Amino acid sequence: METKEKTKKVTTPKWEIKDRFYYLLAMSPLSYTMNSKHTSRSPLLYFDETKMEQRALRYATNQSSPFVDEQDGQVTLEHIVFKDGTLHVPKEKQNLQKMLSLYHPLLNKKYAEQDSIMEAETDLEDIELEVHALNAALSIDLEQAEAILRVEKGSKVSGLDSREIKRDILIFAKKNPKLFIDLANDENVILRNFAIKAVELGIINIASDQRTFTWGANGRKLINVPFEENAYSALAAWFKTDEGLEVYKSVEKKMN
Repeated sequence: METKEKTKKVTTPKWEIKDRFYYLLAMSPLSYTMNSKHTSRSPLLYFDETKMEQRALRYATNQSSPFVDEQDGQVTLEHIVFKDGTLHVPKEKQNLQKMLSLYHPLLNKKYAEQDSIMEAETDLEDIELEVHALNAALSIDLEQAEAILRVEKGSKVSGLDSREIKRDILIFAKKNPKLFIDLANDENVILRNFAIKAVELGIINIASDQRTFTWGANGRKLINVPFEENAYSALAAWFKTDEGLEVYKSVEKKMN
């Protein structure tokens, strides 16, 4: 029986006729002129993998192709100018759109094309992250909220009442949802807050150089802070050790 081999059909993405928007990356000057034609002093080339050769580019308003080797007759040249960091190219200017979207060597280096679908996906992710952070902020207890806020506000948190803490933690979660979630999942945040409160209450003392913790009552040394480590992070980690846990329990009793 005769069999026919099935060949896989290769399809290329369809070029959509539409208005396109472009924006400069990492800058937004009032006016920026981008190279729009190939010269020996300012090369503008595209490597064509089909033809295995470099092809010169040139934006000419009276030509249908951005490739010099496909342009005929006298050409009308025009600058490519970004205003306030953006450039709108209407669908009628297909040669310029293809030059900017497909061939220009500065694509995704100096400028990028606005992708409405990708932007919508990014916006959706940001909104979902914010909603997740706000829901988490509503459900955490006061102690954890205080610990997270202390990362941003420092010792000012000690002067806030419960309503202010609940308000400020929601504001923090809305403004910095990723940081909030990271801190909410960081088990050391509460321990760091506990350590700071112990020092604020004078139960534990910290040396002026922030390298040593001692008991407030008798000055007995508790720990030396390792070099280049945050003092309160070091104390929080120490609370997890056998010796530190005993001190933690003792401090907790004095706080209550």
